[in-house]
Amino acid sequence: MSLGNPAHLLPPTFKSHITAWLAEDTPSFDFAGFVVGETPRAATLWAKSRGVLAGRPFFDEVFRQTGCTVEWHIEEGSPLTLSPPSTPKLKCATVRGPVRAILLGERVALNTLARCSGVATASAELAGLVREAGYQGKLAGTRKTTPGFRLVEKYGMLVGGADAHRMDLSSMIMLKDNHVWSRGSITDAVAAAKAVGGFSMKIEVEVQSEAEADEAIAAGADVVMLDNFTGDGVKIAARSLKDKWKGKREFLLEVSGGLTADNVAPYVCNDVDIISTSSIHQGVPHVDFSLKIEH
Repeated sequence: MSLGNPAHLLPPTFKSHITAWLAEDTPSFDFAGFVVGETPRAATLWAKSRGVLAGRPFFDEVFRQTGCTVEWHIEEGSPLTLSPPSTPKLKCATVRGPVRAILLGERVALNTLARCSGVATASAELAGLVREAGYQGKLAGTRKTTPGFRLVEKYGMLVGGADAHRMDLSSMIMLKDNHVWSRGSITDAVAAAKAVGGFSMKIEVEVQSEAEADEAIAAGADVVMLDNFTGDGVKIAARSLKDKWKGKREFLLEVSGGLTADNVAPYVCNDVDIISTSSIHQGVPHVDFSLKIEH
């Protein structure tokens, strides 16, 4: 992300998440902290695997709350370039403070940074893959995030160059198959959504066929998701829909449903505005970091 500092996206409440994570990790006595005491020390953050660095604000806040300072040597969103054996690890930051305080925040900070960087890495890799295939639309994540950790994962997507899609159920109105079946029809579901969503809420409808897409567009959907189509099916339906509704309705087309780096190529089509996938944040490998006290 090069348009500004991604840390400025974060709400003040992210700090309360970190307070809770620290409380979870040390719910009573810090016995090991008693052993090391409060002698001022410095520790080096090392990256030990390749990837994209993401999560500096979370790392910083962990150590701010434990009474330490962090000096970064790598910018947010930068590639972590390692070339073993000559460069088996990369110096990313220096943490300074009482040794007990460094070790108090160590695991929470490393876990958060590793997960966030893993999401950013997967996002950057898949974004690069679809761009190389000529795709000009948006690559987006999904709402299939880890409860309690959504902010970190969505932040990682943005740093990695993917769209975060909607943050939660209150962001945009997405009518999936269960909503439509429960309401009775796409038309009725969209009408009900419009009645309460007002002018400021976009409405997205998940469809299983071109006929359902036509119904959603006619009803006034802002975004139509072609769910679990084949690659050829997406290309045919997307071209047909764009031609049919040109000059009549404005809408975006999204394609989703089990898309990964291994199978996304047949779906790359510039009649599709958004490719969404959970593969950039669900079950992705973490980037390996360690924090070592200088001695």
